[in-house]
Amino acid sequence: MRFRHPDGSTVHLAYCTNVHPAETLDGVLAQLRDHCEPVRKRLGRDRLGIGLWLARAAARALTSDPVALRRLRRELDTRGLEVVTLNGFPYEGFGDSHVKYRVYRPDWTEPARLEYTADLARLLTVLLPDDAAEGTISTLPLAWRTDFDEHRRATALAALRTLAARLDALQDTTGRGIRVGLEPEPGCTVETLADALGALTGAADVPTHRIGVCVDTCHLATSFEEPGPALDALHRAGIPVVKTQLSAALHAEHPERADVRAALGAFAEPRFLHQARTRTPQGELLATDDLDEALGTGTPALAAESGLPVAEPGLPTATPWRAHFHVPLHAPPEPPLTSTLPVLQDTLARLVGPAAPPRTHHLEVETYTWQALPPELRPRTRARLADGIAAELALARDLLTDLGLKELP
Repeated sequence: MRFRHPDGSTVHLAYCTNVHPAETLDGVLAQLRDHCEPVRKRLGRDRLGIGLWLARAAARALTSDPVALRRLRRELDTRGLEVVTLNGFPYEGFGDSHVKYRVYRPDWTEPARLEYTADLARLLTVLLPDDAAEGTISTLPLAWRTDFDEHRRATALAALRTLAARLDALQDTTGRGIRVGLEPEPGCTVETLADALGALTGAADVPTHRIGVCVDTCHLATSFEEPGPALDALHRAGIPVVKTQLSAALHAEHPERADVRAALGAFAEPRFLHQARTRTPQGELLATDDLDEALGTGTPALAAESGLPVAEPGLPTATPWRAHFHVPLHAPPEPPLTSTLPVLQDTLARLVGPAAPPRTHHLEVETYTWQALPPELRPRTRARLADGIAAELALARDLLTDLGLKELP
């Protein structure tokens, strides 16, 4: 979906396909047929943007076989789909029954991460629509926080500098510009936008014409980071927001109540990490790596190595909690819980509001947790899942038009 900003530029809206498990090229092609095209038809659009996730195996198949890559591009065109952004955060196994910490490997200290991301960039230059100005890729925010010393930081930042040089060369060869954004996430060495600012400025000397940030509004909210000051600090430093993932976290205003804790417990599940945070009245951020740890029903993971203080057992209940669980944008959880959709709205207004040129042009709905919702909330059929994704995109579309953007054919 495309929108015209009041300044005349185009803003792209997509949804991320990591919600549909697929590790192979055949699986990706099936996604387009079984999921993406039905979502487009539900929205009544001739063209729909998708934020494509290509697992390592699928990316390798495409880079080694130009015929297969042309086939993918042809399938996208035939089904009315376009790709201006890729999700390069998960490497493989994102559809497995137990992902948890494995999603953070390989990290930016390992050569495999650099090679994978460079491959994605080469693929994106072919997949981009002919009239698209640039492509973007979101990626791991350097590494998970544990065992991340200064040597590993230097190694990771050196890899980003190498990537930037490769992206420069790729543009010289293809004429297509690709930028990559670190996606701050709770528990990682780059958890917040402030952390990203620190990593990408100063002595790091990372070329910010190629490397910036991907703002995920669920992650931003989970860490209780205020959008205004954080985004303004990036802007002043010249750090680009290369893309933004529109997502919402769980919010519990009164975690001391038994009914609230029971409701939160329904979202504690074995597949993904659901990092939990609370901010004390004094402003201290307290953390656990997973929701069951916050509730005191699980074993604290890596507690001895945590970079943030954790109350035992679990999080204290005097102040509100937030949890890293991407809840459907249009369907916040039933009371006594709610979502952080207001943080998304605030962030969106600051990034693409009509008062100034957009600070980002690529927006992506990323609710990959549909099948991790409490059982009674999960879509049981492909049709129901397509209905839900279409409803999320419709809400995002309404938020954009309310800001004065005009939906394009």
